[in-house]
Amino acid sequence: MKISSSLKNEVVNAPSATRGNAGAAPANTAASGKSMVDLSATARSLASLQNGDNDVNLERVREISDAIAAGKLKVDPSRIADSLLASVRELLK
Repeated sequence: MKISSSLKNEVVNAPSATRGNAGAAPANTAASGKSMVDLSATARSLASLQNGDNDVNLERVREISDAIAAGKLKVDPSRIADSLLASVRELLK
């Protein structure tokens, strides 16, 4: 059985008769008929991570890559551990 996209859209967009207020408009619908969405602070924070302000520092990546290739990269395990612990503490706040 083949389902056409027009039939699929009609079923998805059809109002549900099983809801309590079958004929009423949703509470988050503006007078113009467009839906309104209010994002939480966490959602806004996650959305801000998608903009160009948080891109990778390519110069720093190149420096580290060159140091690894030259065998000059010095790893400080205690600094890494301290940073990981600080990150976990921040997440648990």
